[in-house]
Amino acid sequence: MRYHNKKEQAVAALRNITYRYRHAWLLSYLAVYLTWFTYLEQTVTKKFHIITLPVDLEIPFCEYFIIPYLLWFLYVTFGIAYFFFKNKTDYYRLCAFLFTGMTVFLITSAIYPNGHYLRPEEFIRENWCTSLVDWLYETDTPTNLFPSIHVYNSLGVHIALARSECFKDKRIVRTLSLLLCCSIILSTMFLKQHSVFDVLTAFGLAAVMYYVVYRQAYRKVLAVLRVDERKKEQVLHGLRL
Repeated sequence: MRYHNKKEQAVAALRNITYRYRHAWLLSYLAVYLTWFTYLEQTVTKKFHIITLPVDLEIPFCEYFIIPYLLWFLYVTFGIAYFFFKNKTDYYRLCAFLFTGMTVFLITSAIYPNGHYLRPEEFIRENWCTSLVDWLYETDTPTNLFPSIHVYNSLGVHIALARSECFKDKRIVRTLSLLLCCSIILSTMFLKQHSVFDVLTAFGLAAVMYYVVYRQAYRKVLAVLRVDERKKEQVLHGLRL
């Protein structure tokens, strides 16, 4: 009987956790994204449209930018995980922002295969940063580049942090987020991972999604509040009569 009670408690606890974090289903999109992205990386290898701008040739290679480039993975993971546990509204908005842009990227890459030849053929010096860059070049092909997901997702996470009530009084966190976001964006160009064109298209897409996810959503909330206020006034007016 004692074992039976413990089992029931465990089942009840599991149900409670499942219900409390039911919004985790959104993260299943990552399986779709990774599968599709891996397919594109394996198929788009030789025949693709070259995407470069003259300014790309003026940007020097700097291996030290590998540090913020790799910090991107922790940055995005932190943003999603933090809002997953702390604020579901911000979590849904961030996921809508990120996953919509990532889908646009996948569709663009499938319809218009693209890439560049900006990577240096050899490094002028050898150090632990160039070793990491060499590893990056071996694992990530210079194809399927625009809009840059590194840039787009960094903007998405910073916007989410900057607009969230959770960080309203945490100026240091918002400042550090901005600095990291900017350094990640710069890293994509200084490591020759992306063209300036990839960065600009990421900014353009982020601007559109910011309007859709935050500005439009905000207006809808205000509209609902106004309706509620009108109903409240009507009820009070009826009571006075």
